[in-house]
Amino acid sequence: MSAARTEIRFGTDGWRAVIGDDFTYANLRRVAEAAGRVFSAEHPGGLVIVGHDTRFEAESFARAAAEVLASTGLRVKLTDRYLPTPALCWSIAHDDEAIGGVMLTASHNPAPYLGFKLRMADGGASPVEFTNQVEAVLADEPPAVEGGATERIETVDLVGPYLAALRGMVDEDVIRSAGLRVAVDPLFGAGQTYLAETLRSLGVEVTELHGMRNPGFGGLHPEPIPPHVDEVRALVKREGLDAAFITDGDADRLGAADRHGAFVNPHRIIALVARHLVEDKGMSGRIVKTLSTSVLVDRLGSCLGLEVTTTPIGFKWIYGEMVKGDVLLGGEESGGIGIPGHVRERDGLLMSLMLVEMMGQRKQGLGELVDDLLALTGPMEYGRIDLKLEPAVRDRFVAAISTLAPQAIAGLAVHDIVRIDGIKFLLPDDAWLLLRSSGTEPLVRVYAEASSAGIVDELLAAGRILVTGS
Repeated sequence: MSAARTEIRFGTDGWRAVIGDDFTYANLRRVAEAAGRVFSAEHPGGLVIVGHDTRFEAESFARAAAEVLASTGLRVKLTDRYLPTPALCWSIAHDDEAIGGVMLTASHNPAPYLGFKLRMADGGASPVEFTNQVEAVLADEPPAVEGGATERIETVDLVGPYLAALRGMVDEDVIRSAGLRVAVDPLFGAGQTYLAETLRSLGVEVTELHGMRNPGFGGLHPEPIPPHVDEVRALVKREGLDAAFITDGDADRLGAADRHGAFVNPHRIIALVARHLVEDKGMSGRIVKTLSTSVLVDRLGSCLGLEVTTTPIGFKWIYGEMVKGDVLLGGEESGGIGIPGHVRERDGLLMSLMLVEMMGQRKQGLGELVDDLLALTGPMEYGRIDLKLEPAVRDRFVAAISTLAPQAIAGLAVHDIVRIDGIKFLLPDDAWLLLRSSGTEPLVRVYAEASSAGIVDELLAAGRILVTGS
């Protein structure tokens, strides 16, 4: 299939494809031109900001996108180096002239992928209405331009001001007095050096793993969950460090580990940060979570007297709630957590600082903070498996979702079924099983939560059978 006929669709967050396959310069220019035409239609001559992560050729693709956007009559600010997606979003939100932006990243996807994320004037993810307009322009198949109008492109530092803003979000004295020793693992992604340097500037002793440029991610999958975080977990335990913080490919997601090397999953991070904001920093508002996020968040909301709103999966839905207002925090199972008072976007670096501040404020280790949380909410365990299936098997499952209606799963009665994003079975004692086709990779994800790890394993096994039929 020629590049001119490649179908380009925006998924959960942007367009993503394999570099050299569908993600080519020709296709990138098509997408950039379509986006530029949509931006220009509402804001002729407006300013857009363009950034990129550490992936293969990402800097060159960003320059090509900037040239095409400029050719549509827009003014462009282009980052002078790699940066996290939240840094781009913060830069857009704090530039009064910016009408939006573009980030060249594939986030947590494997190394062969690159992607094109669109951001709005407040730094938030593009709503479906906007990406539909871009897809409509793409469907018209206008001639892709080669670039030009480079005089409309300004190369700028987007990183320095963003990192300064992060430091202003926390109490330096509280953190400095805690005398913490932590590990940071950016998984070769766009958080490299930036999180470590910021923590060091706040008096934290930092050991950084995988903090150098490696477009292949050293064979790692840049998603901050086991087993990709096992090396830093072992380091923390071996060296007697206080915690580890792990960011994904574009540093908008976070995973963590306590001093014993135990993984602290994003569900618990969401709850910890929400508790810190309310009890330690005196803030309030709704907590917004996605369908695949733990009931721990709901239970904590009840304990704190806060409303909890549930959305389909994808931070763009959380962003939509942030736009409505009165949101304290929004978070998703994949580790994307955002505080709208900072920017309406996920930020793995900021969440790391929040946890460090909470440790200093309460004079507790990360594991102790988790123990206190579970004492308040009651215990819940979580698991997820990703099934890479033949297209025919995946398509058969997707087609069958509307008719799936088992009475029991793994011996547990099905109390209710939620079909707003995939299919979610609600079970006794707050347990649940969710089956969903990924919006960014050719996978079907199986998620489960229950009061014990054994029940979670049984639910995941049952979910696999529901998906594959065997």
